[in-house]
Amino acid sequence: MSFDILVKGGILPSGVVADLGIKDGKIAAIEHELNVTAGTAIDARGNLISPPFVDPHFHMDATLSYGLPRINASGTLLEGIALWGELKPLLTHEAVKQRALDYCDWAVSMGLLAIRTHVDTCDDRLLAVEALLEVKKEVAPYIDLQLVAFPQDGFYRSPTARENTIRALDMGVEVVGGIPHFERTMADGTRSVTELCEIAAKRGLMVDMHCDETDDPMSRHIEQLAYEAQRLGLQGRVNGSHLTSMHSMDNYYVSKLLPLIAEAGVSACPNPLINIVIQGRHDTYPKRRGMTRVPEMLKAGIKVGFGQDCVLDPWYPLGTADMLDVAFMGLHVAQMTSPADMRQCFDMVTKTNAEIMGLDDYGIEVGKTASLVVLDAGNPVEALRLRAERLCVIAKGKVVATREKRETALSLAGRPASVNRRHKTPVQAQ
Repeated sequence: MSFDILVKGGILPSGVVADLGIKDGKIAAIEHELNVTAGTAIDARGNLISPPFVDPHFHMDATLSYGLPRINASGTLLEGIALWGELKPLLTHEAVKQRALDYCDWAVSMGLLAIRTHVDTCDDRLLAVEALLEVKKEVAPYIDLQLVAFPQDGFYRSPTARENTIRALDMGVEVVGGIPHFERTMADGTRSVTELCEIAAKRGLMVDMHCDETDDPMSRHIEQLAYEAQRLGLQGRVNGSHLTSMHSMDNYYVSKLLPLIAEAGVSACPNPLINIVIQGRHDTYPKRRGMTRVPEMLKAGIKVGFGQDCVLDPWYPLGTADMLDVAFMGLHVAQMTSPADMRQCFDMVTKTNAEIMGLDDYGIEVGKTASLVVLDAGNPVEALRLRAERLCVIAKGKVVATREKRETALSLAGRPASVNRRHKTPVQAQ
């Protein structure tokens, strides 16, 4: 048998060393050794072969706009929303589309091949919706892009948000979003969760809601979101993003809340880079970390992934489309530093995020679409520690990005001529 691409000698996340044969865009074989011909051969010996990175929470309509029309001086969520409101009237279809395409190029270079992006539906022009629908079509050969109809200024608070959100869904946006904590009252926030979930249930769509992105422990819309998922039979189709108020809630209430979320099949997506930067801005000391209760949620059986959220936009002045950065920050903030916990953090930016997005044709298995990343690391934990270089990225059966493996030259008497930072720890050696 002849393959289009043969990936030789890579280390699978399980630790197994194998050759991968790719044909007609699919993984056709995974064997210890494949002695066959191929149009393209990739030497992956000693390097980790991972399924692609997945980001289930991003804002592509705002990405790469940092500094327009000004910088977020306070660094707060609310100033970021206000700043986005100043920028929206200045947006053009061409600029939104070009910045999104530029970001997708970054994503491909980092092995990030599936993204769920919220798109603001509070602009009556729905300019960003139109632009990102075009982007979705253009990047489809190499990135799976999901769009969330997101009424950024409030489903009820913004006068035309309800109408515009429904228009966006009619245009082909496939996930229903919301921001209940930004409504005028807690009661309005609760009502918005109910109506938005009913819209999703009627249309057979998924839900991904910005929920309780605040330090206020009384912001408890995740409770309503779990209730509606259960009431409407949306189990497995609902995600609550951020959930930062939970870091301020009392332990007794959380002990009641977590089983409700698990029972309703609602997943969670904290965004470590942005949560740690934006939350706690009103604190002196002690200062809250900002991220939701990740280890406790995992222990309760809740599906938890990590999202990027922002890159160079009104809310966040940094970012490189690197989901290993996201997981690296997440494991620090959540204090998930056991070998098993760190490995789980790697899974959270790969297969768990794929499950949150409902990507069934994902993973390194025979018959799955051939999308994968070769990393300059020996295992998932080392990939996190090094934020490993992406040596090769294959998207849907095509090589889309490559990078030469590099070592640093040394000029030290009695020491090696070069050095890299890969290292087999005693735990990894067992």
